[in-house]
Amino acid sequence: MTILNVTVDTSSSGRVDQIGDGSPEPEPEQSPAAADVALGVRHLCDSGITTLPDRYVLPPADRPGNISPAVLPVVDMAALRAGDPSQLATLDAACRDHGFFQVVNHGVSPEIGRAMLEAARRFFFELPLAERKRHMSGYIRAAVRYGTSFNQANDGVLSWRDFLKLLVRDARRLADDDWPREVRAAAAAHAAACQGVFRELMGAALDALGVVSRRGELLEECDAGSQMMMVNCFPACPQPELTLGMPPHSDYVLLTILLHDDVTGLEVSYGDGRWASVEAAAGAVVVNVGDHLEILSNGRYRSVVHRVRVNGRRARVSVASLHSFAAERVISPAAELVDDRDRPRRYMDTDMAAFLDYLATAEGKHKSFLHSRRINVSPSSVSSSKDDGDSCGCQFSP
Repeated sequence: MTILNVTVDTSSSGRVDQIGDGSPEPEPEQSPAAADVALGVRHLCDSGITTLPDRYVLPPADRPGNISPAVLPVVDMAALRAGDPSQLATLDAACRDHGFFQVVNHGVSPEIGRAMLEAARRFFFELPLAERKRHMSGYIRAAVRYGTSFNQANDGVLSWRDFLKLLVRDARRLADDDWPREVRAAAAAHAAACQGVFRELMGAALDALGVVSRRGELLEECDAGSQMMMVNCFPACPQPELTLGMPPHSDYVLLTILLHDDVTGLEVSYGDGRWASVEAAAGAVVVNVGDHLEILSNGRYRSVVHRVRVNGRRARVSVASLHSFAAERVISPAAELVDDRDRPRRYMDTDMAAFLDYLATAEGKHKSFLHSRRINVSPSSVSSSKDDGDSCGCQFSP
């Protein structure tokens, strides 16, 4: 589960420990192999490795196996804008029964997506390591952060992934001067485009849910809320059957909008250990429900566990734009979706502080944090829930 690729300081003070002379305590020396791992998988690939380092090898039970294609519902944004009730029903069903869907006719120029992916490839594959390292940081709220794996400080097994985190501090003030110049212009255009799609989808989702009284207020909070882009690089892997690009997780946001190249890798969970590969139509973007929207909808919409598989032939590049309310905002079920009869409250209030506290004491993979916020209710009092929401209701293709 991720919003900031969090590295949590579990000390009580949250400060760097000091030694007698007042200087920060030096970090222990790393072996050359450990230092290579810390610099990321692009650096490992450049070093010429032919076998997967042990830090990346998953236990047999967690390794990727056989999959089938997923058939995602399609939401036509042009028809949604025109007020087509069938498209609102499609969006509602997609969020309720699937958790993942693809959006077509979204109005974003194809050039914006192409420029973003090209800029990402330049950053990861053309920029020298010394330049990329300038953006490495252990500070989780850094506006720009270059890193590797999923949650590097806490991952027992590392993920075959490097990333560039770009925090959008104000969607109305782009491009951010802190962003690497190699991606700045393209990322600014892409961030603005994603924010527009997010705003429209959230407005439609609130309509479908029947959230009326606070609709305008909630959309204003979306406009002033958090947006973060995770630019991901999954290089070709020497032994892809032994590892993953990202482990199973759900997103600690309202909605995630995913742009990716033509290399497949995203997989959604169907439960019982079954996974399906996501392939979007040409020109479509993939959207998924996050933990915040599951809570806001009181469990009507589903935040679905997903992961990324790597391959041994081609690198994969993707850009996930994660959207939610402001980080300090408390997330609760909408009042219109809770009553004393057949819609009991199913989630406790939550905020970023609770999320970080949880990650400091638990592994935090899959949807364990979201599970920790659930309120046990009598099965007879829940009328519409099919299951615990971990798996995707998408259909396997024949």
